[in-house]
Amino acid sequence: MLDARMSLALNVHTCPGVYAVLLGAGISMASGVKTGWGIVQDLMSKVATVHDPDSPDAGAAAAADPEGWWEKKFGEPLGYSRLPAETAPTPAARQAVLAGYFEPADGEDSGKEPTAAHRAIARLVKRGSIRVILTTNFDRLMERALEGVGISPQVVRDHQIDAMKPLAHSQVTIIKLHGDYADLEQRNTVDELGAYPEAQQQLLQRVLDDYGLIVCGWSADWDKALVRAVEGTRSRLYPMFWGQFGRMSESAKRLTTQHSAAVIDGVTADEMFTDLERRVEALDRITVTPITRDTAVAQLKRFLPDPVRRIEIHDLIDQTVSQVIDNSSGKRRPPTGPVFAESIRGYRADCDSLLHLLANGVFHDDGTYNALWQRVAERLNRLRGSDAGYQDLERLRQYPALLATFTMGIAAILSRREEFLAPLLTQPTWVPPISNGQRQTPAMYLNPLDIINSDSINEVYRFHGNMPHHYPQSHWICEELREPFQLVEPDDDAYRAAFHRFEFLASMIAMDTERRFFARPWTGEFFLESVWGHDGVGLAPDITREINASWPLLQAGAFGGEVERAEKALEALTSARSQRPRG
Repeated sequence: MLDARMSLALNVHTCPGVYAVLLGAGISMASGVKTGWGIVQDLMSKVATVHDPDSPDAGAAAAADPEGWWEKKFGEPLGYSRLPAETAPTPAARQAVLAGYFEPADGEDSGKEPTAAHRAIARLVKRGSIRVILTTNFDRLMERALEGVGISPQVVRDHQIDAMKPLAHSQVTIIKLHGDYADLEQRNTVDELGAYPEAQQQLLQRVLDDYGLIVCGWSADWDKALVRAVEGTRSRLYPMFWGQFGRMSESAKRLTTQHSAAVIDGVTADEMFTDLERRVEALDRITVTPITRDTAVAQLKRFLPDPVRRIEIHDLIDQTVSQVIDNSSGKRRPPTGPVFAESIRGYRADCDSLLHLLANGVFHDDGTYNALWQRVAERLNRLRGSDAGYQDLERLRQYPALLATFTMGIAAILSRREEFLAPLLTQPTWVPPISNGQRQTPAMYLNPLDIINSDSINEVYRFHGNMPHHYPQSHWICEELREPFQLVEPDDDAYRAAFHRFEFLASMIAMDTERRFFARPWTGEFFLESVWGHDGVGLAPDITREINASWPLLQAGAFGGEVERAEKALEALTSARSQRPRG
């Protein structure tokens, strides 16, 4: 038979929105918030202490039997709604007394915050799994957890039922069965919990009839009206699940037996709901319909400003990279054979969705996800092992990493975030084949001339009736990456300017080494006179003027943060250009 937790996850995943949760005091205990009865005991202890200040045991005796103590002293039954009114006569005073039980005091570092269970439920609401929350608690921890994921819940107490939106029209509805700490209509004593107003009883019955029920943190000991409502539910349309930690009361045993509930025993509320969320997410991963490239880009742009979607952004990018790796390894892209043109185009096709995500993601990011973008190039670079050979097709295994790095670099330049180029082109280091065990930076081991063989790529041009280029790798990559940037930069000239600027800066970083053997530029079309410039106009003069202590690349750690090193790298690049075609 299926474990109850497995069955719960399968049902919630299969039937999103048809399960309501019923939350009792147990869900809030980890936050340090007292139960309603705990508040009665504490208030009664204080009342007894001031009533009989000379008796050291007065407070403890009253807390042990609040109702008996009150009736003995004052000759009438205790009502929770009356208790705050007696202890604090004005609304402001009552609010202050009760707020101390539910809100962190000034300077209080921890406690009275939503628990892991509250936050997991909020995320399940956000994904559409849960739409109704019944709670016996006075606190607002569930509301705060939902607000933390960007959801404003419909909160309903008995006097608000007539004005509420239909349950089906609200993203989530919290029904506070016993009231809220901020009003004086709470129910907490035995008599108060014995019956509900007619409108609340009808709403509760509708929820219990129409929805599956996930119960957690509720003992069923004191809430007689709620127990009768659950008992009176007709044959259930959807199963009941009951989370239990510790001893189960006789009322709870009777209810679980009556409704053939699946009992999840020995788990706290935090454990139960975080486990449910984890299992539902696992089912999502195996059942989700593959999304199109444009849908993935739209999702990423929608997720980026929302800090709550951090995990979803990581999953989207990591899964897309994994697809590239799966498609680009093994028999799909053999390391040897006369198939250069097929392979270089195949790698580009494999990377298409990823390149669109990177162009849009890096452009719209504010730096929050820099580590994620770097991880993309690092993972893709592993397609070529450090002990692999040096044949053309083996070197071409780094082509996806090169395309990704170009895309991220261009996007950073277009979004005026050039400081990102420093980590992108200097980390992580790697030991390429035939490097005498010397570790190199991405600016060195991703040099396009080392990855794309010049003769092979010119043969591809000739096959299509095009003339070879002075800088075939540069021209090829520039053309191949234009399409992913159409949304980011529609202007062709602006795109090409950003492309050439990235080549220039990557080459400068590559030249910044004491090991002259490894100092090789990303030789490209930025060497052409029309791009490089002269007489103080053009790319090279622009960058020469930019180099100073406040230059973003230096601020981010490139060239060791030293102006002199940057200027020396530029001189070395200028010298290398003097030996190449400029026409």
